Amino acid sequence: MVEQQLNLVSGLQLWQWRNRAIPKAIAHNIPLAEIDWLLQEVAGLDRLSLRLDSFKDKAEIIMALSLEELDQFWLRRLDDRLPVQYIAGSTPWRNFRLKVSSAVLIPRPETECLIDLAVMAAKSEVLSQLQQGHWVDLGTGSGAIALGLADAFPESTIHAVDYSIEALAIAQENAHNLGLADRMRFYQGSWWQPLTAFKGQFSGMVSNPPYIPSDIVPTLQPEVVNHEPHLALDGGVDGLDDIRHLIEVSPSYLRSGGVWLIEMMAGQAEEVKTLLQKQGSYENIQIHPDLEGVERFALAYVKC
Repeated sequence: MVEQQLNLVSGLQLWQWRNRAIPKAIAHNIPLAEIDWLLQEVAGLDRLSLRLDSFKDKAEIIMALSLEELDQFWLRRLDDRLPVQYIAGSTPWRNFRLKVSSAVLIPRPETECLIDLAVMAAKSEVLSQLQQGHWVDLGTGSGAIALGLADAFPESTIHAVDYSIEALAIAQENAHNLGLADRMRFYQGSWWQPLTAFKGQFSGMVSNPPYIPSDIVPTLQPEVVNHEPHLALDGGVDGLDDIRHLIEVSPSYLRSGGVWLIEMMAGQAEEVKTLLQKQGSYENIQIHPDLEGVERFALAYVKC
């Protein structure tokens, strides 16, 4: 990940770099939009100045890395398929700008829907008390979901758990950077394991667990399989190992009427719904699509 330090370059130098990067991106089938996004992130340029090339006339531009470092990282983008978010060291998600590194999954736009679904579930007239109390993000990674919950539920305490110490450090840094750390708690461990003292107290659980079948992981895009943490991707033979665990264990941690909400892979909805029904502790089981219409999210309530 890029270390944040200041480097001065001229607008002409950066314009020349951009013009060299464009044909290389085309040759490697990299979207040209990534070049301008990267320059917005590391050089603070805006889309209009990039579109009009007006940044070329600036005497000095402050960058987060040198042109030599930018060249090195761009070569890794082309040859090693290093995700551009890891080059910049950050990514936008909802109304946040999050620090990311290869220790965490890059938060996807579709995962933003989990926060909207949590808000919808908690605003139910009968269950309005769920907007307060304790919520948890299990497998927090960059902290994206936990931060979304903290923003959406200002009267709640948000707990964030991850098995990876490196990921947890990124999540904590993001919480401090966004001014939300005072209402958040962070734990290293596996799923619910660090939270035994809070059994029966949680208003809601939200998780984007590993859900990709093991034999599919090696076939993913090189940006994913070569750079993103497999711990956050591999869900076992059928992709449902961790989801099964969350279905089985969560009722003892959630209060009556508490929300159980996860993201899953396309094609898993019916099996997840069946697992929830067979477990016997859930009611009002729902499947929700993402913005592309894919059945992506499962929502249920613990029986009162």
